[in-house]
Amino acid sequence: MRLDKFIARQLGISRAIAGREIRARRVTVDGEIVRDSAFKLLAEHDVAFDGNLLEQQDGPRYFMLNKPQGYVCSTDDPDHPTVLYFLEEAAAHELHAAGRLDIDTTGLVLMTDDGQWSHRITSPRHHCEKTYRVGLESPVSPQTADLFAKGVQLNNEKDLTLPATLEVITPTDVRLTISEGRYHQVKRMFAAVGNHVVTLHRERIGAIVLDETLEPGEYRPLTEEEIASVGVPLR
Repeated sequence: MRLDKFIARQLGISRAIAGREIRARRVTVDGEIVRDSAFKLLAEHDVAFDGNLLEQQDGPRYFMLNKPQGYVCSTDDPDHPTVLYFLEEAAAHELHAAGRLDIDTTGLVLMTDDGQWSHRITSPRHHCEKTYRVGLESPVSPQTADLFAKGVQLNNEKDLTLPATLEVITPTDVRLTISEGRYHQVKRMFAAVGNHVVTLHRERIGAIVLDETLEPGEYRPLTEEEIASVGVPLR
């Protein structure tokens, strides 16, 4: 990789500004000042900016984040803060959410720069399961679980929802597992049976379960097993 491209990615600046900083003698490679923006950077090189070592990324990155309310999952939004605020990572702007949550929904968000990996989560043909903890305005009716298992008709939708699993914890606190990702699907499913979602929290995507030790706004890298589980059917 060219040195100016690497510096731009690490600092979140343009290539032109990166080149200016390199010419200003602020960048060293293996302890030596390098002023050539086109310098060919190798994996074994140690690069520093103003004496601070910059870590080279080896391959794609994968994180889980416990998203709090009030943040959007897009990487750039002029009106609302985004989940990138929480990611203290180099070139965080290159990460994207594999399966977004609404601004008022909390819980598990997967962040990556691996487009093929995230496609296996978001593509409708993969039917990736997602589990939500749902707080309801009214007690859930006894027949709701059977209705969801058969599929319900959403407003302005042609096809019924795919079968979903409902676990009743208390009359107004339930756990719902779906295998598709229609627009505002969980909220619309309960609206279709005459109820209203008050709180919504995602607990699981595929085989990846939100780490209970993560406070809202905290994140951690995924384990190798979690990364490999995407695309593998649950048993």
